[in-house]
Amino acid sequence: MLGFFLASAAPAASDGGGFRAGAALSNITPQLGEGIVGNFEIPPATYVHDQLHARCLVLEDGPTRLVFVVVDNVSVNREVYDEAKRQIQAATGIPASHMLMSATHTHSATSARGPNAMKMRNPAEKGGRSPLDDYQSFLARRIADGVQVAVRNLVPARIAWGTGQLPQHVFNRRWVLKDGKTVINPFGEQDRAIMNPGRGRTDLERPAGPVNPEAYFVSIESASGRPIALLANYWLHYVGGVPIGHLSADYFGVFADRVQQLLGADRQDPPFVGILANGPCGDVNNIDIVGPVQKHAAYEKMRLVADDLAREVVRVRAGLTHRDRVVLKAAQTELELRTRRPSPELVERARKILARPPTVSPIHRLEKAYAERTVSAAEWPESLRVVLQTFRIGDLGIAAVPFEMFTESGLEIKARSPFKDTFTIELANGGYGYLPTPEQHDLGGYETWLGTNRVEREASRKIVTTLMGLFEQVK
Repeated sequence: MLGFFLASAAPAASDGGGFRAGAALSNITPQLGEGIVGNFEIPPATYVHDQLHARCLVLEDGPTRLVFVVVDNVSVNREVYDEAKRQIQAATGIPASHMLMSATHTHSATSARGPNAMKMRNPAEKGGRSPLDDYQSFLARRIADGVQVAVRNLVPARIAWGTGQLPQHVFNRRWVLKDGKTVINPFGEQDRAIMNPGRGRTDLERPAGPVNPEAYFVSIESASGRPIALLANYWLHYVGGVPIGHLSADYFGVFADRVQQLLGADRQDPPFVGILANGPCGDVNNIDIVGPVQKHAAYEKMRLVADDLAREVVRVRAGLTHRDRVVLKAAQTELELRTRRPSPELVERARKILARPPTVSPIHRLEKAYAERTVSAAEWPESLRVVLQTFRIGDLGIAAVPFEMFTESGLEIKARSPFKDTFTIELANGGYGYLPTPEQHDLGGYETWLGTNRVEREASRKIVTTLMGLFEQVK
């Protein structure tokens, strides 16, 4: 079910037709003691290595304003973003449809998904919205604060965008096994593909999918040439290397700081805002399992990746001409997708696993974890309505999806887009887990398991098709 909504006619923002922009940082660092999420264990936060932020950017072309917010979190529930958008719209008049909010996917922040990350509701149904917990309410308020400050920072500005090349840090983490070999998964079934297989194996045939070596960015400067913000988009999972208990924005935060240094934008007033939004990288990380072994101290690898990315972006930026006029448009729809609900037999199997004494050896180290997820999945609604969105900035198209999308789907969006340049921001306007293609579902592996993936097998195709329709709306 589709409900297209063309959102290019926002309330008048300024009397003139010139381009304006404003940016702001909003601190979202949680209290110590809260659980850090992203892995199967949830240790309490004991140390703040670097502050977490919502990084906010507002663009205006006269009649239309677009809002970007990138949040240092593994994944944020739609309800949080919706509440932030409600507050922003009430304060500024900017329609919610013009606001693109996403999570970086850092694995060293506390939860913004409520007390049970596996619980899902359909917002279209009565009672389909979960009440926000304390941190979710705090996060929504701080996002709204940041956008309001960015609006107050609007000044005449110029904009440019470009693409760099950074192939050395992206590797497909899913591998297909040789000769039809399979491995058992937590459900007692056989998979042909495995995630992060490790080094030294002789049974690996090939990576299961492609990577994208490109790094995209949008650069904003004032009419006088002062850097205001830089929004980048690189298709790489978090880097990690964070000690247990540490809060950190991962390489996303390091990039923001480094690009500010390279642009000579330190200690500005208002502050420069560097932003790194994640692209379709559900099957990509920074680990080269066939190259030379490299060992890094805590935080060292993320600094290396962030520095390389910042330098490449600044190098390409130096050759661009910033323009003071650009057309801005936005389109949004909600797409209804069926959820993956377990069969009664699978639920019964899961309950038996959870009832077993701990002395019984599991068939897979994650058997119990996925038994718990199976029981939770039995309570999911039959369908979900997810927000899909496209922005236009001149001849640049930007797509937004609320999943950890596979790189091959992101490349398909880019190839089919009607715009000269296109990139995709993932985990946007909500977060519903991994989004394998139907062909990747056939191979199996972590990203395809029930509980890691939550929606129907054909979801990736439906999403790409819907986004093409939205691009046509803003062309």
